[in-house]
Amino acid sequence: MNRGRIGRWVRLTLSAAIIVLLILFARKVDWGQAWHAMITASRPLLLAALAVNLLTLVARGVRWWILLRAVGSPSLALCMRATFAGAGLNNVLVANGGDAARIVFVTRSSGVPAARVLATAALDRLFDPIGFIVLLAVGLAVFTLPSEFEVLRWPVVIALIVITIALVWLARTAPEAEAEQIVERRAAPRGWRARSLAWLREFGGSMRELATGPRMVPLLVLTILAWLGQLATFAYAARAARIHLPVQGSLAALLAVNVSLVVRATPGNVGFFQFAYALATAPFGVVEANAVAVAVLIQALQIIPTTLIGVALAPEFIFRRKAKTPAPV
Repeated sequence: MNRGRIGRWVRLTLSAAIIVLLILFARKVDWGQAWHAMITASRPLLLAALAVNLLTLVARGVRWWILLRAVGSPSLALCMRATFAGAGLNNVLVANGGDAARIVFVTRSSGVPAARVLATAALDRLFDPIGFIVLLAVGLAVFTLPSEFEVLRWPVVIALIVITIALVWLARTAPEAEAEQIVERRAAPRGWRARSLAWLREFGGSMRELATGPRMVPLLVLTILAWLGQLATFAYAARAARIHLPVQGSLAALLAVNVSLVVRATPGNVGFFQFAYALATAPFGVVEANAVAVAVLIQALQIIPTTLIGVALAPEFIFRRKAKTPAPV
């Protein structure tokens, strides 16, 4: 049995186990109470949560645009369209297919080499776990989180040290990127092996070029703002459902839900999202039915508007055949 088949069976087994777990969890929920909490939720607070959530995605789009601009794709409008389209596709696919799609979108539309666009996306995505670790570290230092998070205190400290060293090293070595790493200064490679090696050199060189000190600061600021926006979305949704959840409760739920996103067993992680939210908020006195109601509201705010925007924008990128230089913004 080859490695790919083993990996497929592992994913199927894990997905099946998660689905069984969700069925057992669903049998314990008072769905009448959950439905009542959803339909009586405050509309103004839900609109506030929706607005904050969309601003969070805008912050992530601007973060990526800072990197794309450095490799020759200066259009903020193109970046935003790709960001929303990718997020929308992520909501309807089991795997994070939207991340790959947004790279294809920008590559086709801007004419920038795929390796360089991929380098921007890779560095952009790197900041999300960095923001998660920073948020977890602040939460552990400032609030009293459930005991399950306490075991992460020292690993988080170590991770912060490693991240700081890595970012400083990248920032200090970025100006030293060799001229040969720039695609325009190299002869066209021949043969698949030479092309593969050239692609990898271009990718690595782009990463080194992008990770400059002055660029790191706004990327970190936008990352923190995006995570704070997510925290505000969770808090507004809980208040809309009239659930009295303290800030640390919304923080614990946000952290738990994002850990659950590592494994996407269902499209949009529907079901497992609710399970993780209920598990994280139980120590704060939130009953399962109310937790499910809030989690459904949060996912509705995150998935429906983004998916509608993303699906509406995706065909423009998917069916475009020729690279077209975008108009400056």
